[in-house]
Amino acid sequence: MNQVFPEPIRNLPEADIPLDGITAYLSQSDTHQILFMQFEKDVDLPKHSHAAQMGIVLEGKIELIVDGEKQCFTKGERYYISEGIKHSGKIYAGYADMMFFNEPNRYSKK
Repeated sequence: MNQVFPEPIRNLPEADIPLDGITAYLSQSDTHQILFMQFEKDVDLPKHSHAAQMGIVLEGKIELIVDGEKQCFTKGERYYISEGIKHSGKIYAGYADMMFFNEPNRYSKK
């Protein structure tokens, strides 16, 4: 897999995310988390909800169904999902993003 993130990001702790084919680096705060994620395999995301989330696409493509509306996001685009809104989707191999979660305990360190 081609490495998207520079060494300072790769030196962050890895996040424990139960998806096959993902590498995610975790920047932890008392109030939120920022993840730097890279996918080497396609991943289907089941419908779920959580605190507010914002993603910035760095490489590849993600399809999201947010509150029943399907959208596709590619390199340079961003998306926002409000707290409690049901969403699902598909992440394609080669995808990378920076993801903000408005909660401090969404993921733990590996």
